[in-house]
Amino acid sequence: MRTLAWLGIASLCLGAAWEELYDYGDLAPKIEVGTLAPRPRDPMTLPNLGTTAETPKLQAPTPASPVRPAPVPPQGLPSCLLCLCIGTSVYCDDADLEHIPLLPPETTYLYARFNRIGAIRASDFTGLKKLKRIDLTSNFISWADVDAFRLLPSLQELILPENRLTALPELPRSIVRLDARLNRIPSTGLRPEAFQDLKQLQFLHLSDNQLDHIPVPLPENLRSLHLQNNNIQTMHEDTFCDSQDHSQVRRALEDIRLDGNPINLSLFPNAYFCLPRLPTGRFF
Repeated sequence: MRTLAWLGIASLCLGAAWEELYDYGDLAPKIEVGTLAPRPRDPMTLPNLGTTAETPKLQAPTPASPVRPAPVPPQGLPSCLLCLCIGTSVYCDDADLEHIPLLPPETTYLYARFNRIGAIRASDFTGLKKLKRIDLTSNFISWADVDAFRLLPSLQELILPENRLTALPELPRSIVRLDARLNRIPSTGLRPEAFQDLKQLQFLHLSDNQLDHIPVPLPENLRSLHLQNNNIQTMHEDTFCDSQDHSQVRRALEDIRLDGNPINLSLFPNAYFCLPRLPTGRFF
């Protein structure tokens, strides 16, 4: 009996030991070392791991920017891109021009005031047969080619005040009004008998220049002669009238201004008999 009891106790001890040594690992789910769990679809479900470097955002590829052409200098553009063209009139006032732009062949009126034009070339107006008026007030014009205006058959008004001219070019016979005030023109800057053949000339304004005598002969149709603020000191009896023809009357020439010159008009009493009005100036 005692032997059977010991055998029972030994069996119980071996069963307990065997139970402690049994490996239950085969029943647990296996996790592969080195494999990360997949990223959740919703970023908000990720755990807050603290401040990390921001991942740069990828941008959709954009087409390459177009290559811009090199800028065209203003002087190389057609006049209607630089200026305002309305009908046959071209307005280029205050456009920072340095010379006359290429004009449409139908141009009738050109206004290019308040620019930096320094010279006038004969080619500037080639072929502009309909051009009637040119206004270049307040530029830097110091010279003009002799034929710059002479070949313009329709030109009636040439407006050139507030420039730096020292000589006048030849003018077309169609000219009615010449305004070259406030320049630097001496008497030697006028061709001899420069205005004699200009039968249509009615307004001749050369005030504020450097003239030392009145340009003669003056055309018969002249109505207004402005020579104030020059250096005119004397005149001839034939300056305005034909001293040999006392019946002559120049009814058209009603506006003569000689004020601002160092000339005493009372010294030439026989020079005005054909005029409807005495010149404006100093008579003492």
